Amino acid sequence: MPYASIGELPDSVREHVPKHAQEIYRAAFNSAWDGYADKGERRGRESREEAAHKVAWAAVKKKYEKGADGDWHAK
Repeated sequence: MPYASIGELPDSVREHVPKHAQEIYRAAFNSAWDGYADKGERRGRESREEAAHKVAWAAVKKKYEKGADGDWHAK
């Protein structure tokens, strides 16, 4: 289920991640969703959605880090 807009992202992303990071998350998730359509491309028994969320968070972590306040901030 790719995300058409950042408004559709999970609450944990929308409420704690800056807008630019949300855009990164959405783009990475959608790309991974397409890339992991084949079960053989995924690790172990994870679902397509789990794999896409992992890729999306990894993309966000390249430019942002979680602060002591629980929100994500630019590095």
